[in-house]
Amino acid sequence: MRKLKTICVCLISLFPGVVSATNVFNMEGFGPVSRSLGGAGVAYDIGAPAMMYNPATLGLMERGFRVHAGLDLVSTDIEVKNRATGEKVSSGKSSFSKNRGPTYFTPEFAVTHGRDALTFGVGAFAQGGVGTEFGNSSFLSGTTTNGIDTGLENSTRLLNLRIPFAAAFNVNDKLTVGASIDAVWTQLNLELLFDASQVGALIGDGRAGGSLVPVLGGLPALSGAHLSFTKDKIAGGGADAWGIGGKIGLTWQVLDSTRLGMAYNFETRVSDLSGGATLTAVDAVLGQIPLRGDVKVRDLQNPAQFSLGISHAVNAQWTVVADYQRVFWEDVMEDVDIGFVDDASGADLDLLLPQEYDDITIYTFGVQYRHSSRWAFRAGFSHSDQALQSDLMFAILPAYLQDHVTGGLSYAWTGNSSIDMALSYAIEETMSNSSQPNTSVPVKSSHSQINGTVAYVHRF
Repeated sequence: MRKLKTICVCLISLFPGVVSATNVFNMEGFGPVSRSLGGAGVAYDIGAPAMMYNPATLGLMERGFRVHAGLDLVSTDIEVKNRATGEKVSSGKSSFSKNRGPTYFTPEFAVTHGRDALTFGVGAFAQGGVGTEFGNSSFLSGTTTNGIDTGLENSTRLLNLRIPFAAAFNVNDKLTVGASIDAVWTQLNLELLFDASQVGALIGDGRAGGSLVPVLGGLPALSGAHLSFTKDKIAGGGADAWGIGGKIGLTWQVLDSTRLGMAYNFETRVSDLSGGATLTAVDAVLGQIPLRGDVKVRDLQNPAQFSLGISHAVNAQWTVVADYQRVFWEDVMEDVDIGFVDDASGADLDLLLPQEYDDITIYTFGVQYRHSSRWAFRAGFSHSDQALQSDLMFAILPAYLQDHVTGGLSYAWTGNSSIDMALSYAIEETMSNSSQPNTSVPVKSSHSQINGTVAYVHRF
């Protein structure tokens, strides 16, 4: 596993950053072909990124070796407004990371080989994540209790990286089956200030416990508490862990022009994320009291997903695709479960931050026009249910985008080399929250973004 982690760090170090939220924490399509078709691809040849969606469609590719090397770029526009005072803050550069702005990058890489009825491959792809950086000077860094400007950061950086080992088998000229087993690396950085009123609400709801609770309560003028675990490097998180995931799928050629597909992505099994952390008590009399220790984020998993799809070749030039996806977020995001243990005293703090996500359905539709053997053009659209309840929104955790408009193209300048490109625009969504414990002031958050991806494909 250590060798695998070293390989991943080397890959990610080529392209700094993390992705931002799209469909909750997952990307709205893997690879430029799927992305440009609205995220569809369970019944269509989307190339090597099929190992992230329906591994059976690997069997639809041409025989031989194929190398897929790509880059995802995510440009976010996230703004949070204090509805009581009118103050605003946008996600951007932060004091702990002067060179990091609201644009994020992640790589994708895969090698596949098809021979006779068998196709297999291995790759490294970002499943998804979230990224916000609100700095240390906005209203999010101030306490409503005693009005303290803390100068402490508020940010998140989450990355789920998958390394699938996939295979597809053409049972006959109609049926293809496939499966993958995935190594999963989850990395989380968090900087979050809780007002004293939020701490009180968590305690009152039975969501905060441990021997540090009476210590915090015993301070003369507690104003807030700040939790920080951040690794300000290209790859990795302040808390991280490895685990496994997997997928199974099939495609069925119903007619010469029509294909059905089905896939199931299993819920991940990732160990508790762990790392070093600092818990800072903010007191109006004593100032800031930092406690250094270890943090665990327990049972942070990626959900299971069931997908159905269809592709239909209208004629030699036009193809339409559509997918239905059901994502079971309710099973994995009831709470964010965080534990902290102070190094010096051994005292502990346990937090259950409520999220209570709902399962969502995603509908995707795409169309491709093949102009010639060299050029293909694509467009698509996707719509998702809302997973997050407004009264449980955290300002630093945007996970509520619903609609994406996409487009892209492919150009083959030789028979063996081609380039695929796609752009995806997430239409602005707005959500408000004025409820404890996830905010101490009434906030309104708006979020839109543009995702771009490009990949070079070479066939041997």
